[in-house]
Amino acid sequence: MENHDIHLLVEELEEYRREKDNIRKVLGSIGGSLTGWRETLFNYVFVGIMFWLFMMDIYRHFNTVDHKLPGFFSLQLGVFLVSIKVIWMIHLQTKIAHFQFWILNSIEFRLNSISKIINEIRLNN
Repeated sequence: MENHDIHLLVEELEEYRREKDNIRKVLGSIGGSLTGWRETLFNYVFVGIMFWLFMMDIYRHFNTVDHKLPGFFSLQLGVFLVSIKVIWMIHLQTKIAHFQFWILNSIEFRLNSISKIINEIRLNN
């Protein structure tokens, strides 16, 4: 191998390492952490509704006022809200998994192209 070919391979390897580090940072930053304002707002609203529902149910049990709602209404509403939260979390996890798959697929494509270049350089020498 010539010095020029070795220099090109070293540069390609260093570029690959830089890309790998950048991709690790990106994957680490999206690895399931919910940092968006929508997710934070959704969580606060969800916790607020569940807390309000819990407090109203406790008030209903200790208060002797005639109740217009059935006894299990708050339980049914709580299960419904938790189901919505689980569906929301599954949706977010699916988006994260799709993005990670896309990044890993691009890494594989890049590795294959580098492998072809290395094989061509080996065959030319």
